[in-house]
Amino acid sequence: MTAAPVRLGIIGLGAMGTRLLAVASQHPDFDVRRVSDPNRSAEDFPGLSFSADSTDLVQADDLDAVYIATPPGLHERFSLAALATGKAVFCEKPLAVDLAEGRRMAEAAKRAGVATAVNFALSDQASVAEIERADVGDVLGVDIRLHFPRWPRPFQADARWLDEREQGGFVREVLSHFVYLTDRILGPLRVEVAGVDYAPGASEVAAHGLFRAGEVPVHVSGRAGMAGAERYEWILWGSRRSYLLRDWSELFVSDGGDWKPVELAGGSQAERLSLFAAAVRGADAGPGLADFAAALRVQEVIEAFHGAEVR
Repeated sequence: MTAAPVRLGIIGLGAMGTRLLAVASQHPDFDVRRVSDPNRSAEDFPGLSFSADSTDLVQADDLDAVYIATPPGLHERFSLAALATGKAVFCEKPLAVDLAEGRRMAEAAKRAGVATAVNFALSDQASVAEIERADVGDVLGVDIRLHFPRWPRPFQADARWLDEREQGGFVREVLSHFVYLTDRILGPLRVEVAGVDYAPGASEVAAHGLFRAGEVPVHVSGRAGMAGAERYEWILWGSRRSYLLRDWSELFVSDGGDWKPVELAGGSQAERLSLFAAAVRGADAGPGLADFAAALRVQEVIEAFHGAEVR
């Protein structure tokens, strides 16, 4: 017998919220019932129950799960409220910007015993599965390099909070994905050096860090506002084989010579939603879905760049 669709509410209808709304509305595992954003109106979402007050959505009794795409400073508020009513939570990253908030979220998720997930774009990618099953020999190090000629990126230009120190910056918004990937492949990271340079009155223009997963060094370098191409690179250096993940979905391998492309297929927002639906129904979604506990480990690394003390 076919399982009933997961009844979903969406909080936050900016770039990410509207993108997921479009995917979830066509997804057989979901029935999008309610949407909410104080800066939008019901006319923008015909056929859906709309509220400008997201508290109304969280308290609704006709939902199984909520997706939270607000600025990160509101993640704790809506996550705790949803978990308290027994709803599963799918949240944008970062988990939070305050470590105490992130820890309360992870603890509440553990107590609630319902599915939680954070929307890390690399969590279910075929490239990650390829790297996980590869024989790379001894892992010698990881390099993460991020370049942004414009920050925020053009598609996020309306989200002004992304260029504010309190919640924004490319370290939280983008580096989080690659810290998650490194944690997943190599295990938890410990901080040796981490810091940022800020633009006057705005978010960071440079980031640098050295971390270790066990004894494996992980180097981070990021820059914004420079002349050059936008670029995302994550490199795993192995004694037998090395891998380069570039611009989210392009994977290359080297056995000692030039980088050679790896043919891949799979990984999308729709597939991530399928994993979340399975988790909501009580199935084991496997490593392709990052829960709040995994997201908290990422947040602890990310906030070290901004001077947070990590226990």
